[in-house]
Amino acid sequence: MTPPLSEQPPDWTEPGAHPVVPGVHRIPLPVPVPGLHAVNVYVIDDPSGPVVVDSGWAFPDARAALDSALGLLGLTAGDVSQFLVTHAHIDHYSQALKLREAFGTRVRIGRGEEPSIKAFNVADRSRRQIELLRRCGAPDLAAEIAALDRGGDRSIADPLPDAWLDDGERVALTARDLDVLATPGHTRGHVVLRDAAAGLLFAGDHVLPHISPSIGLEPEPEASPLRSYLDSLRLVRDLPDTLLLPAHGGVTGSVHTRVDELLAHHEARLDAAAAQVRAGNTTALEVARAMPWTRRRRALDDLDPFSRMLAVLEIGAHLDVLTEQRILDASESAGVRTYAVRA
Repeated sequence: MTPPLSEQPPDWTEPGAHPVVPGVHRIPLPVPVPGLHAVNVYVIDDPSGPVVVDSGWAFPDARAALDSALGLLGLTAGDVSQFLVTHAHIDHYSQALKLREAFGTRVRIGRGEEPSIKAFNVADRSRRQIELLRRCGAPDLAAEIAALDRGGDRSIADPLPDAWLDDGERVALTARDLDVLATPGHTRGHVVLRDAAAGLLFAGDHVLPHISPSIGLEPEPEASPLRSYLDSLRLVRDLPDTLLLPAHGGVTGSVHTRVDELLAHHEARLDAAAAQVRAGNTTALEVARAMPWTRRRRALDDLDPFSRMLAVLEIGAHLDVLTEQRILDASESAGVRTYAVRA
């Protein structure tokens, strides 16, 4: 059985420090991206100093919201003993690095993020995604993204953490233990933190209650991020159920329920993508244009460029998994990958 959950506000983005279970509070912080709404950070009480899971985006509104919420708990940002970060996306990692510059706070993140973190200051932000869009048969969209890209965030002096979090490691706090589980897919080094005794999963972006996370959106993605993501979902599904403490959305009572929904969603998308190849669409762009997007079932070309990029790359990842499953065959010509139903 999962533990009882403290009452949560109807709007999960409501500012404040919301109790989850005794000793754990959820703080939603604003993000400067329309549609993303907010990101949750979680404050864990500990006699050696509060531990915070994820940190928010390093911009003034997020820092002000964090300071205000910590103040409700009788704390300041300088009191935080360490940040445990689920992955290296800017809305999770960057504020931890800024607070380290100010207070010397210890920052840890999954070891698998090292290649992408080291690429922060040496590669354009979307370099690899632009290459993949061309492979997906979407050169015009690649050009749009290249025009929007202004490179990585160079305002952080040192993007490396103080120490890595390793798969299978147990972070021993004074009052609780957190097991580190590598859950690659959303990013190659994504980790979740599991408090088995208290029945909690600090899930980052691995399991989200209302949306399916993007796959492999990072400077150095792995070869088959969707395959890794599905394997990582099954990994947490095989463990005893816990409360779901996500980075985006409200806390919910069951990790298992949401994982089952996500696995079913991707199975349906795999079937739909294969059907579109059978119908004669041969590139990821063609398949993506033939499929509806968002809950409003919008056409691909009605989305903004960033959302179109995510959609096309997601379909490319699904088509690659179908190729690995020997349902489709893939070939490349002039840098464009095409797909056909396996004979």
